[in-house]
Amino acid sequence: MYEKHSDETTSTSMEAHQAGSPSHTSSNTKAPAARRGPPSDMDLMKEKFAKLLLGEDMSGGGKGVSSALALSNAITNLAASVFGEQRRLEPMAPETKARWRKEVDWLLSVTDHIVELVPSQQQMPDGSIMEVMVTKQRTDLQVNIPALRKLDTMLLDCLDNFKGKKEFTYVDFKDANEAEKAGARNNDKWWIPTVKIPPGGLSDTTKKWLQHQKDAVNQVLKAAMAINAQVLAEMEIPESYIEALPKNGRASLGDIIYKSITDEFFDPDTLLAAMDLSTEHKVLDLKNRIEASIVIWKRKMNHKDGKSSWGSGISIEKRELFEERAETMLLILKHHFPGLPQSSLDISKIQYNRDVGHAVLESYSRVLESLAAAILSRVDDVIYADSKAVKTPPPEEPNGKLSPPNFDGEKPGSPNSMTLLDFMGWNMDNGENGKKFNSDDMDDEYWEDNENEKLLCKTPPKAKKISYLERLEHWGGLRSPTARH
Repeated sequence: MYEKHSDETTSTSMEAHQAGSPSHTSSNTKAPAARRGPPSDMDLMKEKFAKLLLGEDMSGGGKGVSSALALSNAITNLAASVFGEQRRLEPMAPETKARWRKEVDWLLSVTDHIVELVPSQQQMPDGSIMEVMVTKQRTDLQVNIPALRKLDTMLLDCLDNFKGKKEFTYVDFKDANEAEKAGARNNDKWWIPTVKIPPGGLSDTTKKWLQHQKDAVNQVLKAAMAINAQVLAEMEIPESYIEALPKNGRASLGDIIYKSITDEFFDPDTLLAAMDLSTEHKVLDLKNRIEASIVIWKRKMNHKDGKSSWGSGISIEKRELFEERAETMLLILKHHFPGLPQSSLDISKIQYNRDVGHAVLESYSRVLESLAAAILSRVDDVIYADSKAVKTPPPEEPNGKLSPPNFDGEKPGSPNSMTLLDFMGWNMDNGENGKKFNSDDMDDEYWEDNENEKLLCKTPPKAKKISYLERLEHWGGLRSPTARH
């Protein structure tokens, strides 16, 4: 009896399971259909911010990076996936542009909640005035985020301006003929398409329009570089970087560069032009050594009155002069090679930075700087190909060596032209204000090779120190990235 009932129940359950109830069947068919659809913007935003909160450690074990570094990496990776190397001068695809603007807005929305307390007056119901503390967005973010958004829009608009420009086209390097390959500016970069110019060259209208676009992007590059340099300067130098520094500036720079910087007559253009800067690796190595020497000298000045191993017998005035000269060389390198990778100091600062606001400003300005440098390089490719097509002397192309910068469009050596020393506000002539350094207070850095060697350095006049942004505003123009491979 019991066995019969059990068999009937089992068969009934199996039939019901095979047939399935209507409600159960409909729910099972709808769920996979929902999962097959594209994810919504809300789902994508949840996923992105979940990764940020986890510090890129999806295991949840708490071994991820800091929130600042995770946000910086997110902006960098987004720009790399959207822009890539910017191989052509053409508008972005509408869906790609929409994705960039949407996801950048997501990442920048974090800065809306980074606030500071400021005093404010509030009127009470009885008419009395009471001072209270209110919150507002942090000042550096309130100023720089709208500026970076504007620079972002200007770069995208510049790419949109190339829509319908048919006077020049692109062909893959492997499909280009010998004449087109010979007219390429970077023959070793085979993955960059080659510019194809009509036999008669570009029209004068197109040439003027190209130059206008180049000048506009040039200004965007200068502004992005200024913001990025300002943010990096405000970041703290990690102890791990300081511990790895050499003992003194001479050990970091080498004898030749150190003697040139500490010499009485300092010409940064001549010094850099005499150095081998033919590859990106060599330029980056020089940049690392200069930045290390600047950090060493700054720390020695800060520990001047203390009993620290960083202290020495060189006066603070001479160290300020050496630091300014090294910063000038660094500034020239950044202008001649705007597409240069990050230095060891920059990487160390970004890695150990814990300020989320600084992380957003640094990464956003850096990706815009890279995009502007790439667009400038593509414009120069077109100008160079045009000069080859009409068989005129091509524009000045850096061949791995640095040439003296040009200020205000004047030729070097003209009566009214400014030298770099005039631009920096240094007076190296012997005059009433000229004052030679006393060689008695020089330390072992000067006498390491020859005790009888005397390097006389002049003290610059007390003048207002020029900021990085002010130097950029007075700079006569930026050079585009050169072939460094």
